[in-house]
Amino acid sequence: MTISARGLDFTELNRLIKGTQDNVQLDDCCGQRFIGAGMSGKALSINGTPGNALGAYLDGGTIEVHGNAQDAVGNTMNDGKIVVYGNAGDALGYAMRGGSIFVRGDTGYRTGIHMKEYRDKKPTIIIGGAVGSFLGEYLAGGLIVVLGLGADDVPVGNFTGTGMHGGKIFIRTSGELENLPTQVSANIATEDDLQEIITAVGEFGKYFGVDTGEIIKSQFYVLTPNVKNPYTKMYTFN
Repeated sequence: MTISARGLDFTELNRLIKGTQDNVQLDDCCGQRFIGAGMSGKALSINGTPGNALGAYLDGGTIEVHGNAQDAVGNTMNDGKIVVYGNAGDALGYAMRGGSIFVRGDTGYRTGIHMKEYRDKKPTIIIGGAVGSFLGEYLAGGLIVVLGLGADDVPVGNFTGTGMHGGKIFIRTSGELENLPTQVSANIATEDDLQEIITAVGEFGKYFGVDTGEIIKSQFYVLTPNVKNPYTKMYTFN
């Protein structure tokens, strides 16, 4: 089923998407919010630029964006996949608790904030380019991988992993990571460490036509919570 978003507000557009059991090709998208919210069991292909909260509460199926996406992609998504062929805005994967997000280009601030995992639910975010500050803020579980493709320098901003108390962040760079909070431990990833991300990175390569064989051989840092110096002041004061 093909739907043109031209001239439709987000309420009407989402009503049309939810009203069909068929896969949907959405054309002429220009900033409509909440597209694919709560969707499951079908595929949605978007031509244009969706607005905030694309795929919020996604519970299965696949959303592909042939363009850029705005803020809060995959907000609290539970399952499924979101694939963005351009860049994405701030707070990508906010409170994500399952499924996978793949972004070919860059993302903004607070990517992966409050991500968590439970039992077999292990959310994964793969970013092809660079990421803004506060990556993985308050991370409680899951995997975040920043490949830094095309980046001239370290592909993350400041304060990566602030409040991190679970999960792992992999950053591909030959540079030095700076401004890391004390509750984060950063080490050069070993071959055993990289086995944890090789499948997801390979899937990224298939979506975007990128040969990831050499990429995975590059130097990665792996960031994990510093159990000797946990983040303990979220709800306390002196």
